[in-house]
Amino acid sequence: MTDDGPTDGGRTLWHGRFAAGPADALLAYTVSLSFDRRLWREDIAGSRAHVGGLRRAGLLDQAEHDAVVGALDVVHAELAEDRFEFVANDEDIHTAVERRVTELAGPAGAKLHTARSRNDQVATDLRLWCKAALADVAGLVVELQCVLLARAEGAGDIYLPGYTHVQRAQPVLLAHHLLAHGWALGRDVDRLVATIERLDVSPLGAGALAGTSLPIDPATTARQLGFAAVFDNSLDAVSDRDFVAEALFDLALIGLHLARIGEEWVLWTSDEFGFARLDDAYATGSSMLPQKKNADIAELARGKSGRLIGNLTALLVTLKGLPLAYNRDLQEDKEPLFDSVDQVSLGLVAVAGMIDTATFVPERMAAAADAETTAATDLAELLVRTGMPFRDAHAVVGELVRRHLIEGTSLRDLAAADGRLGPAAAALMAPGEGVRRRISPGGAGPVPLVAQLEAFRALLRRQGEMLGDGAAP
Repeated sequence: MTDDGPTDGGRTLWHGRFAAGPADALLAYTVSLSFDRRLWREDIAGSRAHVGGLRRAGLLDQAEHDAVVGALDVVHAELAEDRFEFVANDEDIHTAVERRVTELAGPAGAKLHTARSRNDQVATDLRLWCKAALADVAGLVVELQCVLLARAEGAGDIYLPGYTHVQRAQPVLLAHHLLAHGWALGRDVDRLVATIERLDVSPLGAGALAGTSLPIDPATTARQLGFAAVFDNSLDAVSDRDFVAEALFDLALIGLHLARIGEEWVLWTSDEFGFARLDDAYATGSSMLPQKKNADIAELARGKSGRLIGNLTALLVTLKGLPLAYNRDLQEDKEPLFDSVDQVSLGLVAVAGMIDTATFVPERMAAAADAETTAATDLAELLVRTGMPFRDAHAVVGELVRRHLIEGTSLRDLAAADGRLGPAAAALMAPGEGVRRRISPGGAGPVPLVAQLEAFRALLRRQGEMLGDGAAP
């Protein structure tokens, strides 16, 4: 998509400069209609605003304005109802719309592109699309957060091991664990909103690169299109794709957060862990192994993160070293963007459904969390209360753990027999005691969880207000 391209009957927007029409190979390689047609709503909205600007500037009379707007209305209806007939020379959605408008409005339609280039037209369409698409993604993130909150609120006193290096570390409440993902997703929402705010600038009126000699008013068309601001520099306006790179980063990071959830659920639903069971509607079977129940959603959430990272990397490499202003390389911004939005949106919905319908297995979680060694830090902190430096206490308990593993003697008995610890140590290893002792603010125990739940509800309310959605709790 550039400020040149074929129109009807083999003619192009640049046919006057050339003695012959474009080669089929050129058209086959440069065509973008297969993927940019999803911008049709934004393209028509931008054209309506532009036509109004041309009328205010005296570049269209009222009859011409009405004819073009009427034609745009017809094209909108045709596309919305899937009745629009594309032709072989429709290189992209922009030329397809202009061709059809000209068919309907006659000579007035040929004035549609006055004081406009496809360079500022495309940039305007893409910014409009991103504003809506990223807001939709943010809404889906909030929906997943709401699922996590609901499951956390319903988890009660269920606890499980917390892990570092995929090894049992200390017990944590299940609610605390679920909310950890919720807070990460909250940062994703903030990033999306910030990206939307930065991209909310209209490029319409920048022309091909230098503006125009005609008396247009970009500020008015920007307001009509709902943009918060208008461009300051025409070169920057048509060449800037920072907002696409930012969007792809935001989406890739959401994908990484979904991948982390996916990895956990692959483990949790395995027989080896057995912490959760998937609902039949959110699992798959095997074509050969009758006993299998596979966590395909979780696996794909993990696997698609590479695709999202690849989309971001592809665009960054495309943008690297491009000179001002527009270059055809920028056509490569849309497919990775559209793909990342699609994949993240599908993933958010699927993961939310998977978690919402799953069944937790508290007894398996508790059995793993109550392993004696998960109380090791509590034993060291018991010694700290007697005045022993933590590093020394760490060494004392570490020696007891070593003996427990080598000798097979209960760590509870070893600790109780140690004069520095004594019988008080045994109480620290009672079922569930470890998680109840996590009392520090933001910690994994019942006392700090009360404040965390309220803070998370407040986060969702704030995000709902930012997104204009009063449905968040």
